[in-house]
Amino acid sequence: MSGDSAISVRGLRKAYGQTVAVADVDLSVSRGEVFALLGPNGAGKTTTVEILEGFRRRDAGEVSVLGVDPAAGGRAWRARVGIVLQGTGEFDELTVGEVVRHFARFYPDPDDPAAVIARVGLADKVRARTHSLSGGQKRRLDVALGIIGRPELLFLDEPTTGFDPQARRDFWGLIRDLASGGTTILLTTHYLEEAEALADRVGVIAAGRLAAVAPPRELGDRAHQPATVTWGTPDGRLRSEVTATPTALVAKLAAEAGGSEIPGLTVTRPTLEDIYLTMIGEKQ
Repeated sequence: MSGDSAISVRGLRKAYGQTVAVADVDLSVSRGEVFALLGPNGAGKTTTVEILEGFRRRDAGEVSVLGVDPAAGGRAWRARVGIVLQGTGEFDELTVGEVVRHFARFYPDPDDPAAVIARVGLADKVRARTHSLSGGQKRRLDVALGIIGRPELLFLDEPTTGFDPQARRDFWGLIRDLASGGTTILLTTHYLEEAEALADRVGVIAAGRLAAVAPPRELGDRAHQPATVTWGTPDGRLRSEVTATPTALVAKLAAEAGGSEIPGLTVTRPTLEDIYLTMIGEKQ
């Protein structure tokens, strides 16, 4: 288990009766890394994360989270870990400031509540009761509660579910800010564009096994997959060709166009979603 790893997992296994939820998973997440764990419902993603968080016991394997086995993690270890679940709770009659100050008392060395509230973009809502917040603002409050203890490692579970596109992109800015400050982040999400925008690496788990781990742009050898070249013909129609050498085809089209612009020219390779769907399809 490397001292440079925030999370180290070897041979992780968990079964419920005859159903194997997690089968021999190996995983390492470096300190300061943003890691996205992807997988369909029932693939073993939630079980894996709950074991890392210390909420669920494993059947076999070695697990180290910030140098501690989470199954034996005490108060000091938990103070180093932040967890943002899909919903932290309801505090309808309390203000944003009251909730954050209350949670700060749970930690031995909490951050300044006012500074945390400002960091998550809720400074103008400090006196607002939580029932008056929008969905995006409530999610920012969840993050404030997750980071008030100055965590070295932050777990984010589906952080932008239900967000509109603008709220999602605003929230991404907050996550990038946390990462730039050195916080290690393990993110679970069903939004592939979110993983691509935020993660240094992604892991795809399917049928209880880790199918692949790589930077988003390299997953499934995306950069070397055949590309689809589409262009307009002189008679106004669109043509497409799948090729392993798109540069050569574009050069040929440019020569045929005699230096003129090629109408409707696009070159596309498989998206992260295309690769992901192929991987989970093969494993199911």
